Amino acid sequence: MTLQARINAFTDLGLFINDPKNFTEIELWADKASHQNNWFTIENTKMSLKSIANFYLNEDLLKEWTELYEISDKPKEIKSIGVIMAGNIPAVGFHDMMTIVLSGHVCVAKLSSQDSYLMTTLIEKLLEINPNLEIRIADKLNEVDALIATGSDNSARYFEYYFKSKPHIIRKNRTSVGILSGNETEEDFFNLGKDITDYFGLGCRNISKLYVPENYNFTRFYDSIENLGDIFYHNKYKNNYDYNKSIYLVNMMPHFDNGFMILAPSENLVSPISVIFYEEYNSEKDLKHKIEVNKHKIQCIVSNQAWFEKSLSFGEAQNPKLWDYADGVDTMAFLLSL
Repeated sequence: MTLQARINAFTDLGLFINDPKNFTEIELWADKASHQNNWFTIENTKMSLKSIANFYLNEDLLKEWTELYEISDKPKEIKSIGVIMAGNIPAVGFHDMMTIVLSGHVCVAKLSSQDSYLMTTLIEKLLEINPNLEIRIADKLNEVDALIATGSDNSARYFEYYFKSKPHIIRKNRTSVGILSGNETEEDFFNLGKDITDYFGLGCRNISKLYVPENYNFTRFYDSIENLGDIFYHNKYKNNYDYNKSIYLVNMMPHFDNGFMILAPSENLVSPISVIFYEEYNSEKDLKHKIEVNKHKIQCIVSNQAWFEKSLSFGEAQNPKLWDYADGVDTMAFLLSL
């Protein structure tokens, strides 16, 4: 099968997702995904599908991406690539699957139990569009030639040991950070709020830590994100908020609280659900040092109009480009090197 044929299949999937005629079916996908995983609300699932369709499954973008590499219609040696998918946000494993297929190798997907329905449905729809695509769903990955795995720091140690004899990319826990300068507008704060609250903050591209100038006043930030407070009405999120609020109150720990999001000072990067850590900096040099020390744990950075080096603008954290690889490891280059 030619590379163009593979691109066409993914393009057609994007057209299917965005076609108003298929609204009822997409709504059904989202409803069933929400029943499998309560964190996958219908709104969040549809948002993820729309993001995949618009930022991944666009023919011009797919061509721009694949033209960065020398991808043949058929590799000299086709490999079976196992991919262990995460399940923290809807269809989070889609990019790995797509990259393997476009590289010309065989994708053997081990789906997360938290996201098996949606990923299975997307794969089935792709195979309906083009039955010749090399995608399989498997419970075990004993016979694969190489591995791509995403998980926690603990599971990464297991993957590294079990698959040590095979070429692999193994991703560990990462999170994302936001940088405030004091020059933000209400719109900036609202977009930052979306980077924090989309998918309830469960994604590695969600902002869990803010770097702020010394003696920063969060009043304008809280005022600007007030309309995002509906997140509080999700039962699981509310339970997390209530629990974390009680911990801060009982232990008399310093924090700010607007009724649905807690801001707490901490040098740690990964905050609990409903809590955002913040840390002050006294100069741009100090800020750069703090980022440099933690860069191995940071997935992406957001700042006002992307003023900070290698950052995205507020509101763009959940819309990575095709070539914005997780952990900064070029997955396509890895696959083409096999």
